[in-house]
Amino acid sequence: MVGSSLSVSVFCICAAILAVLLRQYCREQSMMIALGVCSAVIAGFMLFIEPVITEVQEIFAGAGIPDSYMSIIFKAAAICFITQITCEICADSGEGAIASAAELWGRGALVFMSLPIIRSLLEKINEMI
Repeated sequence: MVGSSLSVSVFCICAAILAVLLRQYCREQSMMIALGVCSAVIAGFMLFIEPVITEVQEIFAGAGIPDSYMSIIFKAAAICFITQITCEICADSGEGAIASAAELWGRGALVFMSLPIIRSLLEKINEMI
């Protein structure tokens, strides 16, 4: 785990240095390096996270929490990761307004996705009262 984290960190730092050096000459190529590195890290993360998802599913099942809630939580986490990376890439390329729009979309998507959980929580509160 630590070795993998160190490898990814070194990979990202080397790519960042290369992107900074290229930015002086060709801003587009610098952005393509950032996109490529982000894609590679996300792909590696998806391979790494599979056993974690399985473990969390078992924990939720043991606690009697419905699978639909777990699905919402994982989707919300994915939206957060995607939105964060998108905003950072847009900001790094000098497009702050686009980054803000992407952030607004991500926040709206999270609110929309959380409505079933909020509804269920309010129903439980009403049952207790």
